[in-house]
Formats: sequence, structure tokens, C-alpha cells
Amino acid sequence: YGFHTIHGRAPAVATGLKLANPELQVWVITGDGDALSIGGNHFMHSLRRNVDIKVLLFNNRIYGLTKGQYSPTSELGKINKSAPFGTVDQPLNPISLALASEATFVARTVDIYPKHLQEILRRAAQHKGSALVEIYQNCNIFNDHAFEKFTEREARDEWNVALEHGKPLIFGAKKDKGIRLNGLKPEVVKLGENGITEKDLIVYDEHNQSLAYLISRLNYPAFPEPIGVFRNDRMPSLDERVDKQIAEVKAKKGEGDLRKLLFAGDMWEVK
Repeated sequence: YGFHTIHGRAPAVATGLKLANPELQVWVITGDGDALSIGGNHFMHSLRRNVDIKVLLFNNRIYGLTKGQYSPTSELGKINKSAPFGTVDQPLNPISLALASEATFVARTVDIYPKHLQEILRRAAQHKGSALVEIYQNCNIFNDHAFEKFTEREARDEWNVALEHGKPLIFGAKKDKGIRLNGLKPEVVKLGENGITEKDLIVYDEHNQSLAYLISRLNYPAFPEPIGVFRNDRMPSLDERVDKQIAEVKAKKGEGDLRKLLFAGDMWEVK
């Protein structure tokens, strides 16, 4: 049902699989180091091409398999084996990158939210086109407690905001906080204060790319962590466009001749 590929190159192999057999549902399992460092170009271009593959990016903000070096998503100042005095690299945002790469389905969930995780994976499976699901995942060996400040049971209601199409961005243990736009700048407000109501809040639209990117920039502790579907749009996938092009060319030029193609153009006889 699956196999390992060269480190970072799984999206390229998955692209070939999908084009060779469009009936297959192809999933790529990767991490923040694998996908966003050595595999960055493969990751970005598979999303740009709208290849009908589902990429599950497990983000634990560390290189876990190679024993604890910092990864492209590690926080600034993080002390680890490859940065004993703290990282000085600006961390990369996988959701923002996926949206900028034109992925047609982009979502975030958490490994310890089983119901939410199941629903997000179900929606990704149903999507036709490139799907990126970032999964916050704890690494209890090399980066324990990576997300606990906003994912543990006592904190998640206060520090997660659910992205639900057509619903306002409300959060907080008492559902008394929200996010509104002040011009083009998002800000946290408290419902009931200064006459603020749900009508003042951002109503989420998973078909609005500009809004999706703006929300992808919100992070703890200045804002609650957004979880859910950032973007969901149906556009022609790569395999559909390839099949259409082949059919159009065949209609104009007929069936191809492989031998004729191989011997076309300039030829030399080597003696």
C-alpha cells in the first residue's frame, strides 16, 4: 500500500504515481524538516501544480529522527543540539507557504484532537486537487511540550480558534472573545465590551484566499492558534489537465508513433 522514497522527494514520486494511475488515492506522509528543508521545492511545486495528492505534514518543530537539530519551523531562540545558544533563523509557516503556493485545500489540526483530526482527514480525502494538512505533533523525546501551551485540555478552549465556513471567529473557554478586523489588521476583542457583538467579528470564508493568508499569520501568544480548514476550492487538477491536453492533441494529430518520435530531428550515426 505504500513505500519509502528519498528524503524530501516524496511529492515528486507521488506526482508520478498520480499521473501514471489517476485512479489511485495518493497520500504523502512527511514532516517539517523533510518537507520544508531538503524537500521544499518538491513540496511547493506539487501544491502549485494542483497535483491530486494529500500531504500530511507532521510538524513537531524539530528534527526528531536525526536526534534533535532545529528544523525550519523551530522557534527563534530555541536551544537544541545544532543551536546550543538558541536558533537565529526566522521560522517558516507551513500554512502560509501552502497558501502562497496555490494549494487548493489547506488545513491544520492537532495529533491529540482525534475527532477534529478525523474530520480534517475526511475532508482532505474528499478533495480533488492538492491538499496540505499540517498536524501539530509533539516529540516527547527531542521537543517535548512543543505545543502544550495552547493544545493541552485546560488550554485549548482558551487558545484555539476554530475555522468554520460561514461562522464568526469566536474563542475562549467562555466563548466570550473574538477576532475582528481593524482596517486590515486583525485584533482580539471581548464580546460585550464597548458594544462589541458577533456582528463585528470576522466571518470565516474558506473560499477567500486573502482572508486565509491573513489568518494563517495569527499565532500564539498574540492570538489564538487557528485550526480547521483555511482554504477549500475546486480547480482542475494536474492529472485532469494532462488528460485533457492528451485528448486534444490526439484529436488534432492522431495517435503518436514512439519510433517516429525517437528518430525525429537531427540524427547522427556513430561508427
